[in-house]
Amino acid sequence: MGAVMLQGTGSDVGKSVLVAGICRLLTNRGMTVRPFKPQNMSNNAAVTPEGGEIGRAQALQALACRMPPHVDMNPVLLKPQSDKSAQVIVHGKIHDTGDASYFRDQKKQLLKAVLASYHRLSEEADIVIVEGAGSPAEINLRAGDIANMGFARAANVPVVLIGDIDRGGVIASIVGTKAVIDSEDAAMIRGFLINKFRGDVSLFEDGYDAIADLTGWIGLGVIPWLPMIHKLPAEDAVVLQQPETATDATIEIAVPMLSRIANFDDFDPLGLEPQVRLHMVPPGEPIPASASLVIIPGTKATIADMRFLRAQGWDIDIAAHVRRGGHVLGICGGYQMLGRTIADPNGIEGAAETIDGLALLPVDTVLTPSKTLTNIAGKSIADNQEFSGYEIHAGDTHVQKGGLGSIPMLQLNDGREDGRVSSDGRISGCYIHGLFDAAAQRQLWLARLGALSNGDEQGAIVDQALDDLAAALEEFVDIDRLLMIAGEAGC
Repeated sequence: MGAVMLQGTGSDVGKSVLVAGICRLLTNRGMTVRPFKPQNMSNNAAVTPEGGEIGRAQALQALACRMPPHVDMNPVLLKPQSDKSAQVIVHGKIHDTGDASYFRDQKKQLLKAVLASYHRLSEEADIVIVEGAGSPAEINLRAGDIANMGFARAANVPVVLIGDIDRGGVIASIVGTKAVIDSEDAAMIRGFLINKFRGDVSLFEDGYDAIADLTGWIGLGVIPWLPMIHKLPAEDAVVLQQPETATDATIEIAVPMLSRIANFDDFDPLGLEPQVRLHMVPPGEPIPASASLVIIPGTKATIADMRFLRAQGWDIDIAAHVRRGGHVLGICGGYQMLGRTIADPNGIEGAAETIDGLALLPVDTVLTPSKTLTNIAGKSIADNQEFSGYEIHAGDTHVQKGGLGSIPMLQLNDGREDGRVSSDGRISGCYIHGLFDAAAQRQLWLARLGALSNGDEQGAIVDQALDDLAAALEEFVDIDRLLMIAGEAGC
């Protein structure tokens, strides 16, 4: 059948979600569909069955296709660990760490990896739905590009451009994109979509027609603001600034937003609980004294974010929270922060050094060059309750001799023990992401805090949301025209 690439007029216009919705829609039609993103930049990563890592958005898109995620779906993943450098993941494994100049020098080699993955997916699919990154209008980044038009032209994949009307200026953003990009790049664009519309769509008819007239591109639809989207994992941390959460909650759970926060969809199931107010605490704001539980999330740069946490005064807030009898949970990098020390003898995150943690658990961590990447299941030791999740971390955490009365938190199915729980049960930490997805495990945590759970399995919620999204896109998008455009790929 072919392929089509969804690019956007900017970041966070809805590309990831629309790719997921179209993947589910076409899968429901009986087609063999594969998602693909040439290059992603995100600290939200997922573990594939073969032990690689890709962007979590592509893992969601694989789920939309009702198939396991694979490293070919996101062959290049950049994981920022400072303002100027990022870890480079190629085909699911650490390739290098570099800055902007490194990426410019390596783009030709990275494009080879990208095209190899794309061609493998194409051979097994009726159609490949490709997601761009950022915007093709960033012409300062066009030389050597592999994320947008550089890929589209190399693979001869036609493009549909998405504009976000909720931001305002959607006519200018779409028409302006054509005005600034190279004419050969513009020729790759066959149509456009308007996303996140609120109100009476008839009021935009003249604007819609104006975009078509000024660009020569075909309009494929106007997509309204869709309520089921907030039930799907988000890729960009910008959504954390205004989370959908209960207003009549009985307990509050606070999550400080670290500067390199990672895998924050760990908290999506809590945000959907009717008795929970999930408070994502932004920099500059104290952790509220009203919180029953403080969760320190995962991070791409544990030592840097340990310093960041202290710079916000959150260490003082957490200490006060503990004195008041509050509960604390650390996940992955957050677990490392709960210990006595974090050592980086090999300079994995920067200069070789050792830094003090919060000393709330009797553990010490040494960061390592290699990563643990695995999907895992097991039971929580205290209550023998099953869970499933995944590990994605660099570092080994060891319990001090004696352990100060603490016990392991989790018994993994591969025979290992993971995490630690204080003797009074109020301080916990582990490496497992996705712990709250299982309804029974979440019920236990909320019961400790004095709240009842909705009892919903997160996997079922996400799967239903994908079906609802697909049904909405059937109504608002000209899918048959989209398939005709996809049929032009490789021609």
